[in-house]
Amino acid sequence: MQEPLRERNQIRDAGRIVVKIGSSSLTLPDGSLDLQRIGALADALIAARERGQEVVLVSSGSVAAGMGAVGLKGRPKDIPLHQAASMVGQSRLISAYQERFAKADITVGQVLLTATDVINRRHYANAQESLKLLLSYGIIPIVNENDAVVTEELRFGDNDRLAALVSHLVVADALVLLTDVDGLYTAPPSQPGARLIEEVASIDELEGFEITGRGSVVGTGGMATKVAAANLACSGGVGVLLTSAEKVDEALRAERTGTWFVPAATRVPARRLWLAHAAEPQGRLMVDEGAARALRSRGASLLPVGVVAVAGRFVVGDLVEIRTLGGQSVGRGLTAFSSDDLVRIAADKSSAHGLRPVVHANDLVRTRSFRASQ
Repeated sequence: MQEPLRERNQIRDAGRIVVKIGSSSLTLPDGSLDLQRIGALADALIAARERGQEVVLVSSGSVAAGMGAVGLKGRPKDIPLHQAASMVGQSRLISAYQERFAKADITVGQVLLTATDVINRRHYANAQESLKLLLSYGIIPIVNENDAVVTEELRFGDNDRLAALVSHLVVADALVLLTDVDGLYTAPPSQPGARLIEEVASIDELEGFEITGRGSVVGTGGMATKVAAANLACSGGVGVLLTSAEKVDEALRAERTGTWFVPAATRVPARRLWLAHAAEPQGRLMVDEGAARALRSRGASLLPVGVVAVAGRFVVGDLVEIRTLGGQSVGRGLTAFSSDDLVRIAADKSSAHGLRPVVHANDLVRTRSFRASQ
């Protein structure tokens, strides 16, 4: 595994880059797609390809592209309308990209992900191999959350976080987050005295600055989601450049623009970051102190005998949080038992012996492994 890129000027030497663009940067005031902006983005990615770089594009915009056709003036808040707009808009979005990249004889491939699809070990490997195959054939993957089928409980939350997770999935050298402003400022850019922060070596440096969570009428988040995504990517060893969509070409050429987030010096296993961040747990398992110590100190699997209480309803394969009876988080992972089965096991310890692990060590991430990047 290659060493993380620690300097922004190394972007021009990156072998593989993930670029994320948000809905507000792709749409006109009436909500329709901005074909001129799509063309400029495509030109920058084509130029990167000509320099020998592989590119993965994480693109929002499906819901925004479909809002007008569905008769909506703002981003829908209820899931059925959200899904309807996405169903209409996703084909329009991909069609616009296909038409533009075809002029450079470049093929694009649509990749729609859901959190539940990818936290499963086998599905994760399939997604990773599929993306790797597309890149090996010179195809630009265009990734988006599968808004047409996802539920609120199982959403990635926003495409900034999805982009950070994808950067680990494809083992990218850098992540470029494109937004409506040219970087991170010490306060909202409209405020007097706000200044651009050119480099962030640690998220702790941002304490005391005003970073808002407000998004646009078509977007899902403001600057706070981008800082959180940068933190997530950097914690796993992927450097992040945050800049405006208008400066994407300068960013990919490593010219001085935007805010550079310095990555951790070493990479961490990518799937563990997915387990930690891709979805919200569907339930909680309370464990005794012996089980908590084994999970924290030895990296062991969670055995049925260690489960003392269960909260929530879940099925086999769901993501669950593991806590002590005192409420301290131990970790999270994929359960091999349903909540109903575990309630019975917790009530009758004699039935717990000899059973398979509740959460196998390969499907578990400990809290201290991901707390710094939450």
